[in-house]
Amino acid sequence: MSQKRILSGMQPTNNLHLGNYLGALKNWVDLQKEGAECLFCVVDLHAITVPQNPDDLRRSTREVAAAYIAAGIDPTRSIIFPQSAVPGHSQLMWLLATMTQMGKLNRMTQFKDKAGKNAEKAGLGLYAYPVLMAADILLYKATHVPVGDDQKQHLELAREIASTFNHRHKSELFIQPEPYIMGEAARVMSLQDGSKKMSKSDPSEKSRISLIDNADTIAKKIRKARTDTEALPDTVEGLESRPEAKNLVSIYAALQGKTSSEVLSDIAGKQFSEFKPMLVDVAVDHLSPITTRMNELLSDTSEIDRILKAGADKANEIATPTINETMEMMGFLGLS
Repeated sequence: MSQKRILSGMQPTNNLHLGNYLGALKNWVDLQKEGAECLFCVVDLHAITVPQNPDDLRRSTREVAAAYIAAGIDPTRSIIFPQSAVPGHSQLMWLLATMTQMGKLNRMTQFKDKAGKNAEKAGLGLYAYPVLMAADILLYKATHVPVGDDQKQHLELAREIASTFNHRHKSELFIQPEPYIMGEAARVMSLQDGSKKMSKSDPSEKSRISLIDNADTIAKKIRKARTDTEALPDTVEGLESRPEAKNLVSIYAALQGKTSSEVLSDIAGKQFSEFKPMLVDVAVDHLSPITTRMNELLSDTSEIDRILKAGADKANEIATPTINETMEMMGFLGLS
């Protein structure tokens, strides 16, 4: 395969926030301009590794898809689809699970982090999550996968599983996917605690800016964001011991497509009473069109469903030959 094929996705777990946008979505939109074949899925099968209310899952799946589209992912240029609409994901996951060593899964740190002290009560899905992620990638013979620090271990497992299959069946069926490095992604922290990542699971609504927040809500959350009493410095080094200040400057810079150093050259010496209104203006200007478009799409979900169905059809066209090849190599009759 000469062309890059890139796969990525987000879980439908309600209310995507500014961190999801600046850390991933904004970069995905830029990928379209690079000429790669892009597949962006809503990973609803991954979401059910913890219990989900069925109605909430359906609503959240559409909401995440709406965020993709509203942020600028073009369904005519990229494939947008729900993971569950392509049976090959779960089918290939089982086939690959039979050759994934328990020892490798035992070393996955994310399971330990999520299960914590309740590992004995955790479901098999949470434990086997990395195998499903490998199937997601290998099903489409993706050449590159944008990954954060918390997913690098899973991508390495996908590479190892691909190698195991190819070696066992003396084939070159599966490509070993490479991590896609897009430059430094914005690491957006909580508006109430600069030492913690902005998170959907934080109990405080004030800790995050959701993509469905209106202009007034965005302004209110920024005004109430935790800061310190010092003026803004003229160098990035001056922010190192000031996590909340560093976070707000980073957000301002990312929304403007600049570096923190470039921004500080303009705002050095300002107090937060001056800087916060500037951040409000930039955030509202940038996010309001996304919020408006999301609300339009969610007011009549038939357009979202049409886009997801068309995307699933295209994804299935790529996935089905991979499943057929895999099953033939493994010795299945292939009578369907």
